[in-house]
Amino acid sequence: MGKTNVKDYQSIISLNALSKSGLKSINSRRKFLRTSLVAASWLIIARNAKGFYESPVSEDPTANNKSCIDYGRSFICNTADFNSVRMWIESRTTIIDSKTGTSEIYYQGASCKSENTFGEKDLFYKDNYDFLPIFGNGKVLVFRRHSNKHDESYRTIKKMEEMWGDNPVIYTPVPKVVTELNTWEKIRDATATGLPIVTQTEFSNTETGLTAIIECPCKTMNISHPKKIYQVDSGPVAFPDLTKLYDTQIDCLNLAFIAFNTPHFADFVIEAPTPINDGEKEVATVYHYSKLVTITTKNKIFALGKI
Repeated sequence: MGKTNVKDYQSIISLNALSKSGLKSINSRRKFLRTSLVAASWLIIARNAKGFYESPVSEDPTANNKSCIDYGRSFICNTADFNSVRMWIESRTTIIDSKTGTSEIYYQGASCKSENTFGEKDLFYKDNYDFLPIFGNGKVLVFRRHSNKHDESYRTIKKMEEMWGDNPVIYTPVPKVVTELNTWEKIRDATATGLPIVTQTEFSNTETGLTAIIECPCKTMNISHPKKIYQVDSGPVAFPDLTKLYDTQIDCLNLAFIAFNTPHFADFVIEAPTPINDGEKEVATVYHYSKLVTITTKNKIFALGKI
């Protein structure tokens, strides 16, 4: 997942998606065929699957605002023989460096539970924990949330090949029809008709020169007919800290939920160490969504289909 020179956001989405999802997917498939019969069989199935060669972006990425992906059909298919695990993509965060003209895309996978994979019995570990991965720039950031605070294992970063094989196949199909919901009436109607909705939230830090675009499916949409107001509530998403430059950029990401009801700001609640109190006495500490942040943003809402 290398870096790409860009001039604007639409070019970033287009070039990164094509180079990372297209070219590397082809290389990984060739590698499968060379390395094992099992992997070759997996590829034959995938090669015949509908949408395997579908372009991750529209030919004209600026047309009809077709920059968002269809999260109902977006997956990361890993390449390791021992476990070619497929993970649902739950959000996409693009980080743009205006000083270098480069960008990286990070894909957040869906949460699961710690498991005894392929065991004969007892498939969940007794000391169970939430497990959530984020992929990008050849690395995997994993969050492990136990019932109590485990700083040493809460977040770990490894190279892709050390987890489930390098060069995963990334499916990020674009919907055939994307409608920007830029009025309350459009948001109301798309919500009422049951169309999938995707949001994009953009914000920047002038000191570091970094800009982030967080894209995710809208899981909860609140509509007030008397007030003519909406409110998005979705997560988790990969929330980046743009206040400084990290040695390993993926390390800037944290887990958060997002809420907004206007185009110009968003509130985030970030997962962080959180004390549990019995009265005034702290009895334990856990990782919980408790750190509140308000940020000036540019929010967009899209329906996947016609209203």
